[in-house]
Amino acid sequence: MNPLSYTEYEASLKSIETENYIDRFFFRPVGFLIAKLLSNTCITPNAITIISIFIGAAAGPLFYLHKIQFTLAGILCLILANILDCVDGQLARLTHKKSNIGRILDGLAGDIWFTVIYVFLALRLKNEFGTSLFFIPAVFSGLSHLLQANITDYYKTLHLYFVSKEKGQEFQNFEEINSQYKQMKRGCRKALFFFYSVYTSFQEAVTPRLQQMLKHLHARYGDDIPEEIRIDFRRQSKRLMKIFIDLMTFNSRAAILIIAVLTGYVWIYFLFEIIMLNLILLLSIYLHEKICTKIILKDEEKRFRV
Repeated sequence: MNPLSYTEYEASLKSIETENYIDRFFFRPVGFLIAKLLSNTCITPNAITIISIFIGAAAGPLFYLHKIQFTLAGILCLILANILDCVDGQLARLTHKKSNIGRILDGLAGDIWFTVIYVFLALRLKNEFGTSLFFIPAVFSGLSHLLQANITDYYKTLHLYFVSKEKGQEFQNFEEINSQYKQMKRGCRKALFFFYSVYTSFQEAVTPRLQQMLKHLHARYGDDIPEEIRIDFRRQSKRLMKIFIDLMTFNSRAAILIIAVLTGYVWIYFLFEIIMLNLILLLSIYLHEKICTKIILKDEEKRFRV
């Protein structure tokens, strides 16, 4: 990329800091090229999101068929869906067509793909072993996935909030979202905001020290959090993202799923989702809460020294 293109590419990302390695070197550059091609057309980011939902969900029945050609087609659908999942956000930022509805749809897309996939993996295991008991781990995998995606999105958006006011515009608390919800007329938009408010209330419920840190900083500094605090938080948050939080994103989940369907041991994926990723989730929350406690204590010590 020439310098001008790279600047435009960076502008199409939420933040280079929150991108993991595979996204940064494959999915995001490919997404950027497609977004550039679509930027002068009438195709909207939300239309891309809806297309990605259908393509990603198609992987489910393809994995169910248990033949190599269909398995490879399912893997291709999953990769293409994730590319389009990058395209919608990058297109929205390039064309300045960002919206709360678009963000909510974008967040739901991956959940829908994997929900369909879990159902068809359970059906495949039922056919192989002659029991419907595999729907139990499928349900637990789906619920685990929702919780992991919820917290991962929250921490990445929080990181952006500490980058700058502009980057952190998407970071909203429950009160703000609930206020918007109450002012809306009945319809699909209001229904989406209801689920978004529930989504946000859960994020706040499981991160009490984080909520305490935000209240502390807002009470003392308002919206002008000192840069040294922003840098300190981002440094610790970035390290945590690279070591733990990125493991709960699409790339690691898709890698294990691909191995599982190619080898035929699809039950391995359910174990990975329910045991390994949930342990990573709990550890991520614990370590993130420790970071927030340290930020509060350090700022209190600074105030007393002054």
